[in-house]
Amino acid sequence: MRIARFSTDDGMAFGVVEEDTVAAIAAHPFGELTFTGQRFPLADVRLLAPILPSKVIAIGKNYAAHAAEMGGEAPAEPMLFSKPSTAVIGPGEAIMYPQKLSERVDYEGELAVVIGRMCREVPASRAADVVLGYTCANDVTARDLQARDGQWTRAKGFDTFCPLGPWIETEADPADLAISTTVNGEVRQDSSTSHLLHDVPALVEYVSQVMTLLPGDVILTGTPEGVGPLDIGDEVTVTIGGVGSLTNRVIARD
Repeated sequence: MRIARFSTDDGMAFGVVEEDTVAAIAAHPFGELTFTGQRFPLADVRLLAPILPSKVIAIGKNYAAHAAEMGGEAPAEPMLFSKPSTAVIGPGEAIMYPQKLSERVDYEGELAVVIGRMCREVPASRAADVVLGYTCANDVTARDLQARDGQWTRAKGFDTFCPLGPWIETEADPADLAISTTVNGEVRQDSSTSHLLHDVPALVEYVSQVMTLLPGDVILTGTPEGVGPLDIGDEVTVTIGGVGSLTNRVIARD
């Protein structure tokens, strides 16, 4: 099932995408879904970020090849950092390049986990019980600021630096999903979630030992090798097999 957050002339709603239509649901997508009876052509709605999380927890260097390309070894334990909720944008929205502050902004295509209910200290064996589904993410990073600061809050936290979408796929198996990133149609990343050093159940267990996770919270699972720079005017697309594609264009930040 694909759960989308969308807008029409009448406002914002959640719905279930069924082929070329969206069936609206009442309230939020957590728990049992209640359909309103409204149905919209998919082409007539604007897809928004599928969820507005209270927090985005990301994992650094979770693919060995990416850790190597960054000039280091993969950490023995998951490396946690966070992105503010204000960084989240949806499909088709613009990534704003902060050209007054950064001279290099990179794409990082990732699988994102959307939490479905409040939880803490979840064992890996029960991680699936607390996951609503999966979506595509782009962990946009000001690479020069990341190197300069030594910690990643500023580099990862700009407004628009966390595109999510196009919807939440509830039935995907995260163990072996193809993941790719293209820039202006050229493939830059091409890998699989089977190469994750710490898989989704392990990440849910690890993060939930540290903090309570709320419905809608997002865990970014890490990016494979092939990260690189974006320029103003570029169009970047993250595609995950069985989930969907997320496309955003880069514009100059005022």
